[in-house]
Amino acid sequence: MPYTWLIFDADGTLFDYDRAEATAFRRTFEQDGHSFHDEYAEVYREVNGQIWREFERGEITADAMRVERFARLFARLDLPIDAAGFSASYLHNLGQQADLIDGAAEIVQTLSHRYQMIVLTNGLRDVQKARMAGCGLQSFFAAVVISDEVGVAKPDPRIFDIAFARMGNPRRDQVLMIGDGLSSDIRGAVNYGIDACWFNPAGAAQPDGLPIRYEVARLSDLLPLLATD
Repeated sequence: MPYTWLIFDADGTLFDYDRAEATAFRRTFEQDGHSFHDEYAEVYREVNGQIWREFERGEITADAMRVERFARLFARLDLPIDAAGFSASYLHNLGQQADLIDGAAEIVQTLSHRYQMIVLTNGLRDVQKARMAGCGLQSFFAAVVISDEVGVAKPDPRIFDIAFARMGNPRRDQVLMIGDGLSSDIRGAVNYGIDACWFNPAGAAQPDGLPIRYEVARLSDLLPLLATD
């Protein structure tokens, strides 16, 4: 059965999150008048990755995560910075970073002629809304489902229920999930019974025990892949 719907992840799939994060993080330090050192960014990536994994497991809420990651960061770095104030500035700066992954704009526009599409993201409401509005692609998607807005995150099947409801409940074999996150996008799709395409630009090894239907290193690789659908 040919696909009729494509579900795209946002960060790391459509958006260049690493670049956005680095820019927003440094800018927030500078705007708030704090000295910045490159090792701060390295520690932040570690702390932030850990807390997002906790979020995906349902161990922390999105609202708590906003500030807690910076509280942990500044405790580790022994910096006397107010975590709540820094978080507010950082999220504003992050929302201004709408840089896309190479080829994202072209592939979305091309695929929109053949497929209906939505975005399904484990992002924060204010950040993702600002970035979707600023990237120039929002009009190509029938809906944008944001975990912070609906109260549940990938890989939880309930967020896929919400996404499917927004799509009009198509058959599961007519839907393809495209994302870079193994634990959120791919695991969530597989558990929900839909095909998954792993966006893997780094060329990482596929994990054992996770059936991945497709894998692409570049978003442009979706075109020949879907041409055989």
